[in-house]
Amino acid sequence: MQLSTRLLHAIPSDPQTGAIAVPIYQTSTFIQEAPGVNLGYDYARSGNPTRQALENLVATLESGHAGFAFASGLAAIDAVVKLLSAGDQIVAIDDIYGGAFRLFEHVYRRLGIDIVYCDTTDAANVAAVLTPRTRLIWLESPSNPTLKVSDISAIAAIAKANNVLLCVDNTFASPILQRPIELGADIVVHSATKYLGGHSDLIAGVVVAGTAELAAQLKFIQNASGGILGPFDSFLVIRGIETLALRVKQHCSSGLAVAKFLQAQPEIAQVFYPGLEDHPNHAVARRQQPGGFGGIVSIALADDSVESATRFVTSTRLFKLAESLGGPKSLLCHPATMTHKSTPAAQRRAAGVADGLVRLSVGLEDAEDLIQDLAQALALVRIGAEARAEVSVA
Repeated sequence: MQLSTRLLHAIPSDPQTGAIAVPIYQTSTFIQEAPGVNLGYDYARSGNPTRQALENLVATLESGHAGFAFASGLAAIDAVVKLLSAGDQIVAIDDIYGGAFRLFEHVYRRLGIDIVYCDTTDAANVAAVLTPRTRLIWLESPSNPTLKVSDISAIAAIAKANNVLLCVDNTFASPILQRPIELGADIVVHSATKYLGGHSDLIAGVVVAGTAELAAQLKFIQNASGGILGPFDSFLVIRGIETLALRVKQHCSSGLAVAKFLQAQPEIAQVFYPGLEDHPNHAVARRQQPGGFGGIVSIALADDSVESATRFVTSTRLFKLAESLGGPKSLLCHPATMTHKSTPAAQRRAAGVADGLVRLSVGLEDAEDLIQDLAQALALVRIGAEARAEVSVA
């Protein structure tokens, strides 16, 4: 059975009423027959039928043992880091999402957890920085925002040989294109705000555990910390997942078309998209993501400046300047001043997040319309660069 079919039929109908949609159990507590005797639920922080349906669904899609839904993607990341103790170490991808960097550096480093960053596209780099204190390897693949692709299977082998957990942020690919647990990862996280929800109308996060042991630990952390996803937002994510396969197919098609167009533009020094044959990790991406390469495209402007990037991101008409990604409407952002502004400039640039880098989330509009929008914005960037050059000469 194909994934798109399994996806739809993994969403349960209501056994009590026959409702085809998962009911929204908007309740804080559940009646008990006697102390400790209930119908499977006692308090909504500990469990809710709507949230449980979402958690089971994402676990099925990711080939995991169990899923856990949280109030945001960062809350999901936070739950995974709580598996560690003071004195432990995380090895993380160098161009890590700015929110994760802020959490790691300004919360958990202060609490005694060390973080080492490296270019994980070469598995040997990961092996080289492991120490006896390393307890977790943190990957984004593809990464945010430079679309680096790491060899999950190779890094999983290194992790297992060293008794280290491997967690993969699979937000950009979604389980339609990539399932890290099948490649050897222990844990998968998603910002369900993005492709899983798919409509830019909610904030949510999901963690999927690959084993019963990890599931038990994460369940305890979810209940003890309390950062759970509410029933209505759980319902919205389930509704979004129903069209996930169809949406991702279109995101991939338009993303590749946009990337190929941008590749030929003189105002752009580099296009970051794993589906392009000149992407340094294209072969790995083709193996790990056989269904496509996603809808995120990043570009480095030839004029590597905040000024040119600002002119570009404020000149598009269809692409809207906003945080986030993965929705039906195309978005773009300037990571240096938006998503990654909490990362020190030197570290950000060393990881490839330059001042002139722009991240595009290619939506569900007609690809040709998006290309025309980008063309007119690039023309304005060229005019601006020429005007500055004339002033400089004068």
